[in-house]
Amino acid sequence: MSLTPHPQTLSPEDAAHFLRRTAFGATDAQIRALVGQDARAVAEDALKFDARTAPGNPFDPSTGATPGAMLQLTRAAWLFEMMYSPNPLRERLALTWSNHFVIGTDKVKNHPALAAYLGVLRQHAASPSFERFTLEIAQTPAMLRYLDNDRNKKGKPNENFARELMELFTLGLGTPGHPNYTEQDVREGARALTGWSFEGGGNVKTNYLRPVKASFNPRQHDDGSKTYLGQTGKLDFGDVIRIAATHPQTAVFVSRKLHRAFVADTPDEGAVQGSAETFRRTNGNLAAVLEELLSSAVFYAPQNRASIIRGPVEYIVGVVRTLGQPKLEARQLLNLTQTAGKMGQLLLQPDTVKGWDGGREWINDSTLLTRMQVAAALALGKTAPKSASCPAIWPSSAPRTARCRRL
Repeated sequence: MSLTPHPQTLSPEDAAHFLRRTAFGATDAQIRALVGQDARAVAEDALKFDARTAPGNPFDPSTGATPGAMLQLTRAAWLFEMMYSPNPLRERLALTWSNHFVIGTDKVKNHPALAAYLGVLRQHAASPSFERFTLEIAQTPAMLRYLDNDRNKKGKPNENFARELMELFTLGLGTPGHPNYTEQDVREGARALTGWSFEGGGNVKTNYLRPVKASFNPRQHDDGSKTYLGQTGKLDFGDVIRIAATHPQTAVFVSRKLHRAFVADTPDEGAVQGSAETFRRTNGNLAAVLEELLSSAVFYAPQNRASIIRGPVEYIVGVVRTLGQPKLEARQLLNLTQTAGKMGQLLLQPDTVKGWDGGREWINDSTLLTRMQVAAALALGKTAPKSASCPAIWPSSAPRTARCRRL
């Protein structure tokens, strides 16, 4: 069955929880604005993204004098967008999807390719069609390069993309003794994906700013009959994406990712199955799944209030948004992107193709100390705002003086 709705209007604690999970963090005024509202209406409103971006972004990756400089500017520009975007949930989801549809700047150092990849993550952050999302991200030059599909040709198939499409993007591995796909599915999928590559662009100093676009060469495509995940025919790129993205196990795999991102590092499997049912019923409508999830009783359950260890980027952005989005200098922002990397999360460069593991893996003696230093620097530095009143995040039963002291 689908998820049970949150049974009451939002309390101050509920509102603070919602904004921590969906907007990285919030000020007291932003928290109070949601108090007393219906949980479903709040979730629906948060998912109404528009095309606006954060004004005054000081970073233009196209001005990078080298591929390395361009990558630094790309990361800083995205961090700025997360901190100051009028669509924080869009950026929160884009960050989540970047850890699902993984690419890495160790292999992709072309500015137009990275910009297009980020554009697709934002456009489909709460997509009405996971199938369409998967197809469009799969056909970005960044993904075609990262997973070696530019080397996948008729007669010499490269299986990398076909394997990761099933293992990491759609079905998942399955359980011991009950795999969700076979090695034959990998081989047949690779044949279907042949012929897709890209034109233009590049990674070296002479072409890292050059435009790039996906391309299809029919002479390099294997148009023979294939059998893939139980379906047979002259399957091509779009067919493989459709079959994998609409497979029944994909609903569970993607729903579990969303629960890990928004509910708990170790989510309740019954609740995951509820979201999977909604995923199937709506034909992979991510917006519908997210709206139900973010207004559900399980999302607001007391045991899920402190159940996620934030990643370094989310932690840094959360501090800035909670402090009222003080305007940081460009150098500070560049330093913060590097600091996130030192804590284990360099944007657009996950540790492996499966992304960052997250959870307890984020924390050790060194990273915990760095987190405290970051919070102190931002809260006590010259850009820190003055505290005019006590935030509404403490339980109303606590004495007001005690709540103020706890700040």
